[in-house]
Amino acid sequence: MVLRSLPLIAAAMISLAGCSTNDFTSEAGASIDEGGFGNSTMNNTLVMSGERDYTIALAERFAKSVPTTINFAFNSSELTPEARAILAQQADFIRQFPQVRFRVFGHTDLVGSNAYNKALGMRRARAAVAYLSSLGIGSSRLEAVVSYGKTRPIIQTSAPEERNRRTVTEVSGFVKNNPMVLNGKYAQIIYQEYVRGAVVPHGEYPVPIEETK
Repeated sequence: MVLRSLPLIAAAMISLAGCSTNDFTSEAGASIDEGGFGNSTMNNTLVMSGERDYTIALAERFAKSVPTTINFAFNSSELTPEARAILAQQADFIRQFPQVRFRVFGHTDLVGSNAYNKALGMRRARAAVAYLSSLGIGSSRLEAVVSYGKTRPIIQTSAPEERNRRTVTEVSGFVKNNPMVLNGKYAQIIYQEYVRGAVVPHGEYPVPIEETK
């Protein structure tokens, strides 16, 4: 009977020898955590608190209230008068929702290399963010800009296409240290009054200097 048990004992000892001390002292499942466990926890937290749904609802309201897209000339990141007017409308909305954060995405048409268009898309996004900042929107409210280059065209064409040369401003979340957010008043934030074309008191933000080019 003892002889029959020897192979099992030996196998158990080999298995234990292959385990490090950390396997016994770390959290259960830590050995197979490839860095993605936190994402599930974060997503569950957003769902349970309702923050994700409120973010989506506010994004939809933003898109219905003001134009979210501006366009650019070919191979340019310079803001046109039309683009400036749209960004001014966006700034009016953003200014009235200090509890909310936004992100700007840059895009290009399909002309040129991936690397060049990636950089061009970033220049366009930064131009939009800089103009919003000049209208009094703090940098802490505008999250890091992102460039998709030519990877997400609206119109599938290899020719120059203005509708593909754009930036898009989107709601990205809530300002974590805002009192209303800390109190979980997401619905109140979304449905607070938005006055279209609100006038900001003189001196609250600098008047942008028009380019002389």
